[in-house]
Amino acid sequence: MNNARKRPWLGRLFGRAAAADGPAYEDLQDRNETLERVVAELTALNELAGEIGASFNSRYIISKIVDRSRRATDAEQASVTLLTPGSPTTAETLWRDLGSAYDREQYHLDRHLLGWMLHHRKPLLSNDPHHDERLRGANLPASVRSLLCLPLLLRLEVIGVLAVTNKRHGGFDDADQRLLGIIAMQSAQVVENARLFEDSKQLDSMRDEVRLAQEIQQHLLPAAAPTVPGYELAGISLPARDVGGDYFDFVPLEDGRLALALGDVSGKGLPASLLMANLQAALRGQLHFESSAATCTRRLNRHLHRCTATHRFATLFLGLLDPLRHEVVTCNAGHERPLHFRADGVVERPAAGGLPLGVLEDFDYEQQTTALAPGDLLLVYSDGVTDAEAPGGEPFGEERLLAVAGGARGISAQEIVTRVMDAVREHVRDADPFDDVTLLALRRLD
Repeated sequence: MNNARKRPWLGRLFGRAAAADGPAYEDLQDRNETLERVVAELTALNELAGEIGASFNSRYIISKIVDRSRRATDAEQASVTLLTPGSPTTAETLWRDLGSAYDREQYHLDRHLLGWMLHHRKPLLSNDPHHDERLRGANLPASVRSLLCLPLLLRLEVIGVLAVTNKRHGGFDDADQRLLGIIAMQSAQVVENARLFEDSKQLDSMRDEVRLAQEIQQHLLPAAAPTVPGYELAGISLPARDVGGDYFDFVPLEDGRLALALGDVSGKGLPASLLMANLQAALRGQLHFESSAATCTRRLNRHLHRCTATHRFATLFLGLLDPLRHEVVTCNAGHERPLHFRADGVVERPAAGGLPLGVLEDFDYEQQTTALAPGDLLLVYSDGVTDAEAPGGEPFGEERLLAVAGGARGISAQEIVTRVMDAVREHVRDADPFDDVTLLALRRLD
């Protein structure tokens, strides 16, 4: 049906011209149809801009882009496939619009076509896709009769693909490609902004969760050392990240003894902190039912082996202080051997124990008893202390630890911990911490 039939006034106005000059009238018809199409395109672009301009919801934005693209090109199906940031070979179709034809086969961009778009970074229009040399090797369903794909370009990089298939009447043309090209060009930045906004919100949420985890972990550590007649105790734990896998604990027992523990879970960050919390809870539970340091460690090892992955393990120092007998029973599960600074100047290193927790399901741990004379100091530490590196890569090392702690005889347990931590900070200077740093000091008063 021509425009003269649709608009009688147009026929009356130009009827005489058409009779007198047929080619001129046909040219006028073509121009009128072109104008109508341009107006329709501008309307579609304007409506799309209004729908997506004020939104930061990427899925909503993409759904509107797909809907407008399908309707503007009179296609049976439209979709947007976005590439995963940092992984150009991984893509996900985030939205598909089949119009009213829900029974039609869904077409997904295959690797061949996606690779073509990544390589050429330009539109691909094909109204005979099964005989198109550019699409040789593409896995096209037989139902695909025509195809138009546009890259979503951001700073000359392809971040996704806008595709329409099967124009309802005829095939896709240059006007369809031009319109979708404008939509793709304008949409790429909008989609990326929305994705960055959502990533920012997710990052803020994760930061809030990490801060909460940090607060929880800090509350799991002793707020203050317990008071034990004739003894001083102190401890500190500084994570390399917001949360860590080191911990220390003081656990008063019903028979008057005091359990001292220092653990180091493999790994860093949230996974290590979760396992640390598990280890601490399990240890506290065992301590209230088992009086032997070795047996408690054995049961803890079995628990950790059964509830964690094979590559996860933890080292643990466990000491049971008897303040009446002035002795401490120790069991060292793969941990750094503690330093026992005796008042007479001798330094000993209790070593009894066994493998780190979680390595084998069952292991017979050993324990040993150490007598504490007046003025003796027992210093327990994680490998984050000795492994702490200076900017040049030199570790703090055991010799520095021995020199700092050994030269601090006669001062309080808290001051000893403070001096060691100050020495470690001075050694590493402005270098980022590589590992969690944890110290525990037990000193018998003179």
